[in-house]
Amino acid sequence: MADTDDGLQDAAIFLMSLGEEEAAEVFKHFSPKEVQRLGETIARMRAVSKDKVDGVVDKFTAEAASQSLLVSDTDNYVRAVLKRALGDDKASLLIDRILQGGDVSGIESLKWMDPISVAELLRNEHPQILAAILVHLDQDHAANVLKQFTERTRNDVMLRIATMEGIQPMALKDLNEALYQVLAGGDKIRKSSLGGVKAAAEIINLLGTSLETSVVDSIRESDPDLAQKIMDKMFTFEDVNKLDNKAIQSVLKEVSSDALVIALKGASNELKEKILGNMSSRAAEALKEDLESRGPVRLSEVEAQQKDILKVVRRLADEGQITIGGGGDDAFV
Repeated sequence: MADTDDGLQDAAIFLMSLGEEEAAEVFKHFSPKEVQRLGETIARMRAVSKDKVDGVVDKFTAEAASQSLLVSDTDNYVRAVLKRALGDDKASLLIDRILQGGDVSGIESLKWMDPISVAELLRNEHPQILAAILVHLDQDHAANVLKQFTERTRNDVMLRIATMEGIQPMALKDLNEALYQVLAGGDKIRKSSLGGVKAAAEIINLLGTSLETSVVDSIRESDPDLAQKIMDKMFTFEDVNKLDNKAIQSVLKEVSSDALVIALKGASNELKEKILGNMSSRAAEALKEDLESRGPVRLSEVEAQQKDILKVVRRLADEGQITIGGGGDDAFV
């Protein structure tokens, strides 16, 4: 599914043109995030011209017609495409699941559940089990699940995620069985390269400032060196100040002015000046006025907008459009 706004809109228009029953069948093949993004796009639509619908359908027909050639070795094709798209580490486990008949449907089903429901389901599980399950979720989902636990459990789980070097096949099988699903072909699946310092840093980034400090301090008490490694990999909202001007301008193109105003309510003057310096004089003046006129904003709202902006930063970094960090080998990219 296309990631651009135009691509999303085209996909939404095409699905609406199919009718409810056919569109429902297509939706079954999307990930939870894709379903959410498409659903939001459809919900925002009010009227679409006939010419626009015809154009989208014609575009789809043309692209579908061009996909007539099949590869001779599908296994090698899958391996090559996934490694190119995801890199060797991220692709390894997925390739094995696809080619060897593996199944993580039990764990995958958690991605469709809201954080409170996931937390309730896992409430009585051992912290090591929690850590092993949470690393399979998107970082923002995992962070929101963690917020539902006590401080002690949350800190314990994050320590285990940070020190996790991988998940053995049989352990993954046991996890899935605990969620009433059986993982096939477990003996041949490689150890999953999930968890570790970077995974912990990304989840902690999304916990919010108040919880972030508590978790890092707790890890520091247990392992000061590990805590420092995690902090070196973390990228907070204030670290936006370390981005070069071109990177900041790329981020600003994807952030609404209202979201920016709320996010900057909790920012340092130095970061505010850096942001203003990368805007046109007219836009900067408007932002200043909005900041001055905006009344008090709840900390939770500020942190929510900051997290959304950080997601934009990470996505642009993953796409190679910007570079996060300037510390050479330690840069968080």
